[in-house]
Amino acid sequence: MSDQYLVAGPYAHAGASVSRTMGLVMLALVPATLFGLWQFGWPAIFLFLVTIAAAVIAEAVCLRIAGKPVRPFLTDGSALLSGWLLALTLPPWAPWWIGLVGSLIAIVVAKQIFGGIGQNLFNPAMVARVALLISFPLEMTTFVAPTPFLSAAAPDFAAGLDITFDTLEPQARLDAVTSASVLGHIRNELGQGLSLPQGLPPDYSALRGAIGTVPGSLGETSALLILLGGLFLLAMRVITWHIPVAMLGAIALSAGLLHLLDPSRFADPVLHLVSGATLLGAFFIATDLVTSPLSVRGQLLFGAGCGLLVFIIRTWSGYPEGVAFAVMLMNACTPLIDHWVQPRIYGRDRKGAPLEPGDDAERVR
Repeated sequence: MSDQYLVAGPYAHAGASVSRTMGLVMLALVPATLFGLWQFGWPAIFLFLVTIAAAVIAEAVCLRIAGKPVRPFLTDGSALLSGWLLALTLPPWAPWWIGLVGSLIAIVVAKQIFGGIGQNLFNPAMVARVALLISFPLEMTTFVAPTPFLSAAAPDFAAGLDITFDTLEPQARLDAVTSASVLGHIRNELGQGLSLPQGLPPDYSALRGAIGTVPGSLGETSALLILLGGLFLLAMRVITWHIPVAMLGAIALSAGLLHLLDPSRFADPVLHLVSGATLLGAFFIATDLVTSPLSVRGQLLFGAGCGLLVFIIRTWSGYPEGVAFAVMLMNACTPLIDHWVQPRIYGRDRKGAPLEPGDDAERVR
């Protein structure tokens, strides 16, 4: 065949790219992020900037050491998104070095050591969160009550610098951050022998949990805004519904069944769905294209596993929150799920046998 006929293959480009995908995910995170920064003020802003900057710088240094081109990989948005997601899972008044250490773990240990983007087995932000939680439990479980930006109780610019960069006296810092997240408060009270109704924060309501006017991590408190971002990702076809629905359904079903059996001990499904990192994990973390299964059935199994593990960890482990642990455990199962739950190859049935012309739909299924 003449070279004049050797043109591009018959492929249609859908316009998807790594940078576009990362950009859309970050765009979906903007409402919840802005709400968190407004709610927790200057310390949250400084921590957010430190965490993102550390992630981007760590990515650049690793690429340089590996001899890879820095600009193409640095501008695809993956390092920025990893730092962003990590920042949203941190206590908003955590010291600056928590963000720095977390970003180094996420980029260097969880991503670049595995070979860079597309090669990591575990979600980088979740690896960093778990490592920080195990290593620095005090800093990672100390929260602050919402102090909306520019309100009388909110720290000003200078006070925000003091809080984030850890220049306050230890007792002054302890007095400034004495709240617990809703899930942490319930865990502590149940540990004291109280029933669930007695262990709920006195001013808690499902509506407040959905809006996000409760203590918690920087970007996890507003369930409604995170849900809005997740629906945006679904509309833009960045993710599919299978993992989020399976994960949320497993949490709701597990919580609902045990709440019916013993409402004094087990929280209802609504509390689980609007508290902690449930929605952030379902829409933005578990759906990571690199660390989740490829097939539809595999994604349903993966999502259900995440949801069941979240409920188990929250209910019976020593940690009040379980999203990071659950996602990492299921990340480890992804290769096995992909091996045993494979999509049908075009032209073959589910067992791999070739299809003949006229084969009915039942065999294809």
